[in-house]
Amino acid sequence: MADNLTPSRRSANMAAIRSTGMAPEMAVRGMVHKMGFRFRLHRKDLPGKPDLVFPARRKAMFVHGCFWHWHGVKKCRIWRTPKSNLVYWKKKLGGNRDRDKRNLQLLKKAGWRTLVIWECQVADAKALERKIRKFINSI
Repeated sequence: MADNLTPSRRSANMAAIRSTGMAPEMAVRGMVHKMGFRFRLHRKDLPGKPDLVFPARRKAMFVHGCFWHWHGVKKCRIWRTPKSNLVYWKKKLGGNRDRDKRNLQLLKKAGWRTLVIWECQVADAKALERKIRKFINSI
């Protein structure tokens, strides 16, 4: 399947994709704040720049987009295989997933506990709140 956009337009579209402040991340941030927990954002001194960091608890949370971080599980309703340029996308998304694994391992080695929240999990607010509360309050 050919790309319907010109290379310059495709480049502009890709450049407009932000890495922070997206809807799933903002929903999680709002939920955690309403729960009464305070956090730091995107600490650059930690591997992977976690989306939410709880320094005193040595805990970090990532909010991953299902497409960009290659969720790809059968029950995920958001993730899909790209239709064109499969070689590029497999390399790109596989690299993202490998980088995420490395960052989680580095954080664990440094004594941090982590939680990954997937974009598709944000829809079920009650389940997500239970998961977050359990993670933050665990020892």
